Amino acid sequence: MSDNNALKYVAYTVRKREGSKSVWTRIGAVFTHEDGQGETLLLDALPLAREIVLRVPQEKKEEQAA
Repeated sequence: MSDNNALKYVAYTVRKREGSKSVWTRIGAVFTHEDGQGETLLLDALPLAREIVLRVPQEKKEEQAA
């Protein structure tokens, strides 16, 4: 995969829980088209809630420490 169609966002579904932290589940990713004129959302799972949150990918904590 070239830099032009690199991972742009990670897709999550978020379940809010009363009196506790929300649960974030990764369900897919967004990639930019090679021509830069659009993006593709690839879903590995469908959310139970109607909300999908897109976040910029972050390095894992182990990778940040290296």
